[in-house]
Amino acid sequence: MVRSLGSGVAVAIAAALVAWALHSVWPAAPLLTIAVVLGIAVGQFPAFRRARANRLGAGLRWSARTPLRAGIVLLGLQLSLVDIVALGPVTIATTVAIVVVTFFATWWLGRLLGLSGQQPLLVASGFSICGASAIGAMAHAVRARDEDQSIPVALVTLCGTLAIAILPLLRHPLGLTDAGFGHWVGASVHDVGQVVATAQIAGTTALAVAVVVKLTRVVLLAPMVAVASGIERRRSVEPGARPPIVPLFIVGFLAAVALNTLVPLPGALLETAGFMQTALLTTALFALGTSVDVTKLAATGWRALVVGLTSWALIATLAYGAVLVG
Repeated sequence: MVRSLGSGVAVAIAAALVAWALHSVWPAAPLLTIAVVLGIAVGQFPAFRRARANRLGAGLRWSARTPLRAGIVLLGLQLSLVDIVALGPVTIATTVAIVVVTFFATWWLGRLLGLSGQQPLLVASGFSICGASAIGAMAHAVRARDEDQSIPVALVTLCGTLAIAILPLLRHPLGLTDAGFGHWVGASVHDVGQVVATAQIAGTTALAVAVVVKLTRVVLLAPMVAVASGIERRRSVEPGARPPIVPLFIVGFLAAVALNTLVPLPGALLETAGFMQTALLTTALFALGTSVDVTKLAATGWRALVVGLTSWALIATLAYGAVLVG
């Protein structure tokens, strides 16, 4: 078993190190975005695709799943319910409303346009909650195929990268203060790394607000995945094929949130956990990226692109409205 996984896992780890090196040269590019793009690029070479179909396949599939779940558990250590409560009831309520409205609107549009398999659910999760991490978590909960994950991951990477370039240009025309810009970014951009890369342009105030608002959205990952898992469990015909009521890694995520909220953890521990979380997610997202077939995406992915761009525009508009209300 270990031998069958070894080569694929080694490739994923090596690629994560390459992504880290590229990020150190170009810090403005989020590390997780680099990892996904690198995986997509490498996955298009015929020789790599043949290797992925044979000796690398088992290891890359393992790398796309297990490190992702572990990384999500460690992500919980970034969250403190005290910081979220400090945002105030209006900001919390509008953030929750944005996630719920974007999720169901995106899911409905994906089904309307005929996206295959679990893609409507996965695109909705990625755009409304926390990007590729949410896609991986939801995919595990509903036992989605690897092929169903690849297009949603590519879409959140594309739109998150566009956000880094476009949102700062709209800051002054929209009349946003530093705190208002941070609120807008945190409520609308997908992955945490993309939020940091976008908000830091406006300074430390914008960055601090953006991160807390973003992590408020991340908290909603647990209930959304738990509900989806429960629905999938009821739909399963074979009892042995039913997913758990609440996936174990979601329990771990909630435990990590509770621990960081109730216990004053040492800074060194949090830094180490943050490093490990980044390393695990970088490895997983490279492996996920290798499953993207750009030729198939170009031929059949226009509907997914419409869903993704529409969802991105919707969440940005709702988030801007929340800034005005707040």
